[in-house]
Amino acid sequence: MKHQAKSWRKLAKHGQSWNMLRTMVTQLITHERIKTTVAKAKDLRRVADRVVTLAKQGTIAGRRRARALLRTDEAEQKLFYTLAARYKDRAGGFTR
Repeated sequence: MKHQAKSWRKLAKHGQSWNMLRTMVTQLITHERIKTTVAKAKDLRRVADRVVTLAKQGTIAGRRRARALLRTDEAEQKLFYTLAARYKDRAGGFTR
């Protein structure tokens, strides 16, 4: 039994749900604002914050991990050059 275990809300980390989250993160980075449901937005917030944190670190390993998650090269470039500089002083909560 999982008593008081923190886990993903409605969406799992595998299969179609994970692919949907990858696409949504890419679209969020590209367009900077998207429309979605509340449950999807809560799961998306968690993934997007982790990707922005990888970009802020600016390491080769972080770039490779973000590249494995993002769908397009344009999103990766925007993430590492534009968004990382924008959020360099913010400690967290990048998707407010």
